[in-house]
Amino acid sequence: MFQASLWRAAFVIAAFVIAGCLPAVAQQPPAPPPVNSLTPSPQSAAEQRIRALQAQLHITDAQMPQWNAFAQAMRDNATSTDRLFRQRASSAATMSALDNMKSYAQVARAYADNTEALANAFEVLYGVLSDQQKQTIDTLFRQQSAQNVATQPNAAKQPYGR
Repeated sequence: MFQASLWRAAFVIAAFVIAGCLPAVAQQPPAPPPVNSLTPSPQSAAEQRIRALQAQLHITDAQMPQWNAFAQAMRDNATSTDRLFRQRASSAATMSALDNMKSYAQVARAYADNTEALANAFEVLYGVLSDQQKQTIDTLFRQQSAQNVATQPNAAKQPYGR
């Protein structure tokens, strides 16, 4: 959730910067929301999501190799994205506008690479799911998309497993 919010904020800021709509004093991105003990780490949130999906899909022993690859892609994405967001947040106050845009580009590239890796792992998993499991995961993805539209109609949408 925290990552998604930061990602959306980065898109909005970049759009304004590119369009030249932000005054000079607003070139620094806002500070990230405070992390408290009630906010799970991205890695913890990924683990919760992995456990929930595995239970909802009733992954069989025969499907475990594909499931494990998909779950690892989710873990890797959470770790990679969290690291990049923390690096960006820790230096944002002293970044030049150029450094800020380069940092944003680095995050965008990593996000695209992570999403592609997740999609590739998911494609392999989806190929071994039963028809009932496919129906379940298709429904979960549709529900998540509908929830995203309802809660953030103008925000960039995140894939379900992110």
